[in-house]
Amino acid sequence: MKFGPVPIDEAEGAVLAHATTAGEKRFRKAHRLSRDDIAALKAAGVGEVVAAVLAEDDLDEDAAADRIAAAMRHRNIEVKPAATGRVNLHAEASGVFTVDAAMIDAINAVDPAVTIATLARHAPVEKGQMVATVKIIPFAVAASLVDSVVRICAGREIFAVNAYRPVTVGVIQTMLPGVKPSVLGKTLRVTEARLARFGGRLTAERRTPHEVAPVATAATQLARDNDMVVIFGASAMSDFADVVPAAIERAGGTVVRAGMPVDPGNLLVLGTLDGKRIVGAPGCARSPKENGFDWVLDRLVAGLEVTASDIAGMGVGGLLMEIPTRPQPREPAPQPARSALKVDIVLLAAGRSSRMGGPNKLLALFDGEPLVRRTAGRALGSKAAATVVVTGHQRERVRSALGGLGVTFVDNPDFADGLASSLKAGIAKVAPDAAGAMIVLGDMPGVSSKDLDSLIDAFRRAGGRSVVRASHQGKRGNPVLLPRSLFAAVAQLEGDTGARHLVEAEGLDVVDVEIGQGASIDVDTREALEGAGGVLQD
Repeated sequence: MKFGPVPIDEAEGAVLAHATTAGEKRFRKAHRLSRDDIAALKAAGVGEVVAAVLAEDDLDEDAAADRIAAAMRHRNIEVKPAATGRVNLHAEASGVFTVDAAMIDAINAVDPAVTIATLARHAPVEKGQMVATVKIIPFAVAASLVDSVVRICAGREIFAVNAYRPVTVGVIQTMLPGVKPSVLGKTLRVTEARLARFGGRLTAERRTPHEVAPVATAATQLARDNDMVVIFGASAMSDFADVVPAAIERAGGTVVRAGMPVDPGNLLVLGTLDGKRIVGAPGCARSPKENGFDWVLDRLVAGLEVTASDIAGMGVGGLLMEIPTRPQPREPAPQPARSALKVDIVLLAAGRSSRMGGPNKLLALFDGEPLVRRTAGRALGSKAAATVVVTGHQRERVRSALGGLGVTFVDNPDFADGLASSLKAGIAKVAPDAAGAMIVLGDMPGVSSKDLDSLIDAFRRAGGRSVVRASHQGKRGNPVLLPRSLFAAVAQLEGDTGARHLVEAEGLDVVDVEIGQGASIDVDTREALEGAGGVLQD
């Protein structure tokens, strides 16, 4: 493949490197030029274009990505069609992701033009979540490179989603003087909620003295009728011969590992009894917050073997007290007052309104006012510090409709490539001291300034670390407020991809705020727009 300036007379079949305009016609980036396209460009006075010229043995980016994805062996994973040189792979079931790191490294070492990125090994995933992506960097690659990758993929599984199984669990809680019944009751509720994620259930509970013999007896009884037994000790394990590991051995079982390099979760005990797994839960497992118990439980419920060496290898990344999903670090950095957390609004107004069949929906009149101006006015009337408007399609008309308003404009010349390009353009313009950015769609007439304030207030209450999402009757909607910790990930989005999969994949807490029907009303079609009270303008 040759890349660079190409005389227009030699550009038929070449792939455009940048969006190019010829009079009223606009060619998007990565468009392959036809004979008619060349004629239109020449008529518009275009003498050369920056483009990629493919050799006979080149595969274009989509064909290359498709071929590599098709060569991979995997389980419980759906392969999406290629677009802009990318094939995304999504989980077909909820479970634990496993990956052959050596194969991934080998593929990425073939040539920088061919890349594959995945979730971390043993990451928990939800059905529909993206787990891997194949991306071809240039517009085309030599078929020989693709052949090299295909050979690496042959013969063994590259990754999988190990689906959760609906396990049955028996629980033992030991008691010492002073243990409150309310603590035992909360422990059961938290455990039931953990199991509900997998479709599992807690079938029975035994409460015993904090002594070896009664714990061993209860474990033997519960192991007969359940897939797993979990023991919550009234006192934390302080020695490898303490009550819980000793009781497993007294019952005839084997202690696989006592203690783990994960904090919180250090005092976990893992054993086997009559082919069933016995877990001595650390005290932190009485809380719903992520801890080492979750790491072991996820794998066991997904049918994965957990050995002593597996647990010993959990130390890197095992300092959970400091990760964003645990909002109380041991040594917190100074934070601004919650009421001072600054939020900017990114108003997306670059779309083509393709389902309208011609008119721009953002210019439709609602009570005599263009929809985009109505939306921007409500953004400006909120507690947000600033409003950034992303324009693209009919940018001058949209800007004219917003004349006199105190908004900041940013143009997205690649708007035709999909939503991701507008998100990236808008986020890049957010103020450096903003703690978060609220993504507001320009076509949602039912969202008020008060609704926007409700999202901002929830974001501030959460300390500026959580994703805040508008909802209606329990269903997620828009707008969505993203914390700054997600901005770098937004910059990596491609195609017609929004922020939804980032919310799912990054592991941050999500706060849903009920704002009513406005969260789910957009106006993509004529019928929807007119039903919402709008009048289209030609």
